[in-house]
Amino acid sequence: MKVLALNSSPRGDGQSKTELMLTHLVNGMREAGAEVEVVELRKKSVKHCIGCFTCWTKTPGVCIHKDDMTNELFPKWRDSDLVIYATPLYHFTLNATMKAFIERTLPFLEPYMEDHGGETSHPARYKHPKVVFLSVAGFPEISAFGQLSSWANFVFGRHGILVAEIYRPMAESMKTPFLMEETNQILNATVQAGREIVQNSKVSPETLTRVTRPVVDDPKPYFEMANLFWKTCIAEGVSPKEFEEKGLVPRPDSVETFMLVMPMGFNPAAAGDARATIQFKFSGEAEGSCHFKIENGKIQTAMGLAEKPDLTIEAPFGVWMDIMTRKADGQQMFMEQKYKVIGDLSLLLRMNELFGRK
Repeated sequence: MKVLALNSSPRGDGQSKTELMLTHLVNGMREAGAEVEVVELRKKSVKHCIGCFTCWTKTPGVCIHKDDMTNELFPKWRDSDLVIYATPLYHFTLNATMKAFIERTLPFLEPYMEDHGGETSHPARYKHPKVVFLSVAGFPEISAFGQLSSWANFVFGRHGILVAEIYRPMAESMKTPFLMEETNQILNATVQAGREIVQNSKVSPETLTRVTRPVVDDPKPYFEMANLFWKTCIAEGVSPKEFEEKGLVPRPDSVETFMLVMPMGFNPAAAGDARATIQFKFSGEAEGSCHFKIENGKIQTAMGLAEKPDLTIEAPFGVWMDIMTRKADGQQMFMEQKYKVIGDLSLLLRMNELFGRK
């Protein structure tokens, strides 16, 4: 099987979840013996169709534009057995880059109108390659792909050439460290989907269920973390890419969101077999108490006061958030008595180590 995999994501440098999913799908296809070429459309020149119909009249089957589509991509598309359209979900459908590519396949058709059981279509000059659609979205509901799926099925499904649809909701969470186990299961299922497409020209319902499985039971904490992330980007005046490059940390705005962020930075390897309870008592802009229990390389969170904490930190909320987001030096703040500590000072000295994972 000769496969052309088209990635229309504008993002590179490991940021694209479209690329992440496509890479694993392609790996499965190659394992099953397919010959796969991956094309990143952001690196290609594909001009918009101008509706001149020159490809139907003056130069049948050849577009008027002399760009990468005419000179390279259209011949590869035409000669493929299967084409993967991999696109991030933009406004609940495919993005403009992919739409421009698909529109430029018009030379594939002849201009004549034919009736097929009450549906009008144009005859094809060549055999159309089979089609797979792959897309990702930040929203957690699979229903977010409803409009894209409807369009893909209307254009390709009714002609029997759409062999698979692979949609991954809540994709932006797939590189979150504490969700790596769930992410790996999804990616393994995506590899299996690639194998099945080559071997069976379809993906089994069981594999699709694994691909689309929820990564969390309750998406509400994910919403809160996402909102904190965007608030921090806005406050710092950075893009998501710059946020990652600078190693920034989402700044909590309440005791509850602090309890969400802290476990994300927990380093099980550094904790080892340590057993400790760390109590926080906050004053100022966000008053309240919470504590963290560390045991067997795991961390548990709880509101309120612990019975016998090993370390208690009493601090104005804003001061500790400055320390947590690296806007202030924790040791310096301690020396200046900006916060108080009761109990095991060695735990305080290990805070950067215990919660040092980006």
